[in-house]
Amino acid sequence: MDKIHLNEMTFYGYHGLFPEEKKLGQRFMVDLVLELDLKKAGESDEMSYSIDYGAVYQEVKGIVEGIAVNLVETVAERIAQQLLASFSLLQACHVKVYKPDPPIPGYYKSVAVEIYRERVS
Repeated sequence: MDKIHLNEMTFYGYHGLFPEEKKLGQRFMVDLVLELDLKKAGESDEMSYSIDYGAVYQEVKGIVEGIAVNLVETVAERIAQQLLASFSLLQACHVKVYKPDPPIPGYYKSVAVEIYRERVS
């Protein structure tokens, strides 16, 4: 399957279990791999056979910067469900949500959750 990658989209959200996370917020980064057939898009040079990256970005932004939830897992699941519902050409997606500054003891470059969801026929 062909793939579109959107890497290191960065947003500011209020997700987390700790009260200070919901009050102060923090950065979240999202990587996406969108799976779909891009042959017609490549041959025709027509956007109607692909997915608008800007529209994808806005969908993800709305979720990450929207209603606060406790778990990064929930953020990832909401992104996958929304993208599959919004883009009919999308067959499957990999969603990776990073929390670069987790409020946990020790040094971490980031913590992340990665999921894969497919369209159910």
